[in-house]
Amino acid sequence: MAGNNWTFLLVRGDDSPVSQYSFSARALRVLLVAGTLLSVTVLGFGITSGIEGIGRVQARQLRARNQALELELARFDDRIRSLEGVLDQVAANDANFRSIAGLEVIDEEVLEAGVGGPGLGSPEGSPLWSLDAEMAQAAFATSYDLSALERRARLLGESLEEATTAVSSNRDRLESLPSIFPTIGWLTSRFSTARMHPIHNRPLPHEGMDISAPRNTPIIAAAKGRVIRAGWFAGYGLAVEIDHGYGITTLYGHASRVIVQVGQEVLRGDMIARVGSTGISTASHLHYEVRVDGVAHDPATYILPETILD
Repeated sequence: MAGNNWTFLLVRGDDSPVSQYSFSARALRVLLVAGTLLSVTVLGFGITSGIEGIGRVQARQLRARNQALELELARFDDRIRSLEGVLDQVAANDANFRSIAGLEVIDEEVLEAGVGGPGLGSPEGSPLWSLDAEMAQAAFATSYDLSALERRARLLGESLEEATTAVSSNRDRLESLPSIFPTIGWLTSRFSTARMHPIHNRPLPHEGMDISAPRNTPIIAAAKGRVIRAGWFAGYGLAVEIDHGYGITTLYGHASRVIVQVGQEVLRGDMIARVGSTGISTASHLHYEVRVDGVAHDPATYILPETILD
């Protein structure tokens, strides 16, 4: 250093001349500041480019993640619709089961199992709302549907458990209820307190139902029980009467042939006679009665609805 100057010697090799550069202290400071600024600028540009690159990668990843989430939500919606169909069938079976068990069928509005209220919240309260409002709404709707399905499934589970308990505890009584159509045919005359009699031609009580069927069509017991009468009944022709217990009896009239005997135990569905037109009758048919403690009841109230043919 000579005075305020700085001298730099550059040696390239043994045979190369030595290069000498001199700078004043002020010029050197300027060069250093300029070099530092240039380095910082290059470094800043590199960092900014790197951050932008990372941001683009993250943006692509977020887009891919959102697409995957949308696809997954769509799959959940499909599964929810499928579960709703399954629960609809379970609800129908539950209604039949409760009817058989003598229980009141669950109201359809209750089975809809709508959920709501402040406890459920709203899509705006989701952390996802600030990131993607549309996705937040879709996720909330899916959560809402799942909550409804869960509640409906719980209701049906409890209902089936109740019906199962009732059936188990009342099995014998249920087996004694005349719940099936006693022959294959067509319902031509229902229970009535004043029906125009086809033979006497005046209004008379019709304490049963008439089922039109070809001669010799099998007649079956509507429930388990014991035969208490079998043979010729005044007005009914050849007929069978069965005691089912619990004060319930059934009568099957106008048969062409009686197959069972007094005292015989029968089960629901056992053949007891064949359709005919004996007694006071104008055509081949079965006259069927149900009595409880000696009082005639409409047989249709005991028969499962899907077995009645009009």
